[in-house]
Amino acid sequence: MNSFRELRAAAVAFLGIVAIAGDATAQGSANPPEWTEQYPSFHIAGNLYYVGSKALASYLITTPQGNILINSDLDENVPLIKESIEKLGFKFGDTKILLISHAHNDHNGGSALVKKQTGAKYEVMDADVGVVESGGKTDFQYGNSPSSRYTPTKVDKVLHDGDEVKLGGTTLVAHLTPGHTKGCTTWTMKVSDGGKSYNVVIVGGPYVNPGYKLVGNSPYPGIAQDYEKTFRVLKSLPVDYFLGAHGGYFDMEAKYAKMKAGTALPFIGRTGYAKFVAEREQAFLTELARQKAAAP
Repeated sequence: MNSFRELRAAAVAFLGIVAIAGDATAQGSANPPEWTEQYPSFHIAGNLYYVGSKALASYLITTPQGNILINSDLDENVPLIKESIEKLGFKFGDTKILLISHAHNDHNGGSALVKKQTGAKYEVMDADVGVVESGGKTDFQYGNSPSSRYTPTKVDKVLHDGDEVKLGGTTLVAHLTPGHTKGCTTWTMKVSDGGKSYNVVIVGGPYVNPGYKLVGNSPYPGIAQDYEKTFRVLKSLPVDYFLGAHGGYFDMEAKYAKMKAGTALPFIGRTGYAKFVAEREQAFLTELARQKAAAP
């Protein structure tokens, strides 16, 4: 029985590492090609649209007073995002607010360019502001990695846990879900579709990247406690539409195919969300136990 448990724990840890591969910031190697591969933009529900690449998720929220963009991704992605927005019939220049899921270059590296091209106001969770404005130099894990750097970008408004971002009758709520970065943010909002109101959750990033120290991390001593907070928060959120910073979080490609085939509301994902959060929490707990066992 003990051997079986050990094998199962090892399998969970391995699957966590495999899943993380698409989430980790590149370090000294070329970015995965799917990060900058154009993907069809599409309507999700209400005033919410997908405008990201095949692997890096970006979202457009449209309002009568201008639009909100979540995630600028890499510099190379900005022209793709612009094209995706315009293919939907909207104007890139109507982007009034820019938000991010967290301060890793694959989600915020293009923010300076988005600000320059649209004049959007950049709003970032407080604990990620220093990293954003340093261009990644002060990141606790990747600060010394040149491949993880990006153009330092001035933050126009500092957000705090529970803050609301409002524009044109739409409200998004910023939930601090730290660990992956100190200011990692999960966004929630409500959308109306078919006369019904739905809860949308856009998960910021609950992964423990390869090389993260959960024990004895001097640049980030509270990292394990922050991950624990993240899972408490994620499990507390009401969810109908499950989305995230990477399409792989919520099986975007498979759900998009179902949508094109005529399946109604394929992005409704209460069960998938609970399973995803449980798997990520187990991967975290397994890695934490491994590191504690290995510590002096």
